[in-house]
Amino acid sequence: MIHKQTLRLLRFSLITFLFGMGLSNLLFAQDFETYLAGIAQKHQLVGMSAIVVHDGQMVESLHFGKADIERNIPIGKKTMYRIASISKLVTATALMKLYEEGSLDLDKDVSEYLGYQFRHPNHPNAPITAKMLLAHTSGLRDGKGYFDFLKASYGSTPKNISGLLTIEGSYHTSDLWGTEIPGKYFTYANINYGVIGTLIEKISGKRFDLYVKEVILDPLGMDGSFNVSDIANIEDMAVLYRKGIPQADNYGGVSPSRNMDHYIVGSNGLAFAPQGGLRTSAESLGKFMQMHINYGKVEGKQVFDSTTIAKIHEPVWTYSSTGNGNNYHELFNQWGCGAHLITNKPNGDIVIDNLKMVGHPGEAYGLISDMYFNTEHRFGVIFITNGYYRDKGYSYGQRSAFYGPEEETFMAVEQYYYPLISALNQETQEKETFYVSQKDKQVHFTDTPKGTLLIYSLQGKLLRQVTVNSKRISLKEQGACILVHQTEGKVSAVRKVTL
Repeated sequence: MIHKQTLRLLRFSLITFLFGMGLSNLLFAQDFETYLAGIAQKHQLVGMSAIVVHDGQMVESLHFGKADIERNIPIGKKTMYRIASISKLVTATALMKLYEEGSLDLDKDVSEYLGYQFRHPNHPNAPITAKMLLAHTSGLRDGKGYFDFLKASYGSTPKNISGLLTIEGSYHTSDLWGTEIPGKYFTYANINYGVIGTLIEKISGKRFDLYVKEVILDPLGMDGSFNVSDIANIEDMAVLYRKGIPQADNYGGVSPSRNMDHYIVGSNGLAFAPQGGLRTSAESLGKFMQMHINYGKVEGKQVFDSTTIAKIHEPVWTYSSTGNGNNYHELFNQWGCGAHLITNKPNGDIVIDNLKMVGHPGEAYGLISDMYFNTEHRFGVIFITNGYYRDKGYSYGQRSAFYGPEEETFMAVEQYYYPLISALNQETQEKETFYVSQKDKQVHFTDTPKGTLLIYSLQGKLLRQVTVNSKRISLKEQGACILVHQTEGKVSAVRKVTL
């Protein structure tokens, strides 16, 4: 009889065997590492990092290529990337701490927090709420005024964001708004998170970058910052490239200085790029992902309330064919309070086939990034590249709306890790259904032969699938493997054997 506790022990024993003995590269990830190296080479990526998390463990951390071509600095565990729009989920999580503390009502008119009237010019009687900003249904668009204001925001004396958001503002342009009433229509827009960053400052009374450090980065033990001037070792920064030409974060080992002494807290969250400017390492981002997977818990400490994290993952907007939003070529079909929710639409938002996931993608200056996870299986993947050498940009994938290198990395994780992880996370039936004879290398079934026998290598790769229609099945495999017996779609028994 195999109970859930025994399955957990098997998982723990397997991980201990692979990692505690120092064999992670040799047994658990050798094929996977080779596969990923091939993806990086095929797409001419400058550098690349991949993280796989399962059951509270970071089971994979792989890094390839260059962080800085000119200075010949390799990508490594400490390399910090400007993670682009994954930053939005960090920003959203920071805002939700204020919700958790009772300082923010998600459905309240944000004008009351900002201190001035903030309304859609064509729908002045429709309040805009924090939930709408988080889910990109506020009606805001990244119009010309946004881009002009963004440049001004990164200077030494950032302007007040009211100059962008109000009709009377000098940066306000008509293309900042769609035609639909707020709350009804989805359009992904960076400007929403500039407002969110400002809300965080208005409500907390603290500068955005320092508040995020206080409530997320420090409690989780993450490196990095929304303020590049605060990065301890600028040598760890990955330069971002298109066609092998630097586009951003090309600091040459010299930390940029930015005097924010005269910045007025609550005036303009865009000054710290809450929409895409967090610099952090892939492994640190893995800690953030684990916190979401564990519903706010990190190393036994409840950093966020579980209901707060669940609220972030809860659907706010779902795409309808009747036309309630722009789903960006089937990529964005559902959104929560700051989180992209994967629905597995054909040729669209597929990460791991048929697995519902939560997370966020990112793209900026040649970098593309992804962080997606499933809380039920406590499983997640992170992919980041700092750019490409090739003359053309990224090509799209074959089965999804993601780019080729993203999709192929997801498929590698799906092939090498997910099948066994899925099997080990399922409940087993109460009675044992087979045993293995080492003498004749056969599986002996103790009951009516039925179901499917799945044979995995230790790295999680499916070696063979056999329909069970007799009392005995011969094993042709060599060395250690894991056997999973499934009946009616459920795991009946699991064995780790050495042949």
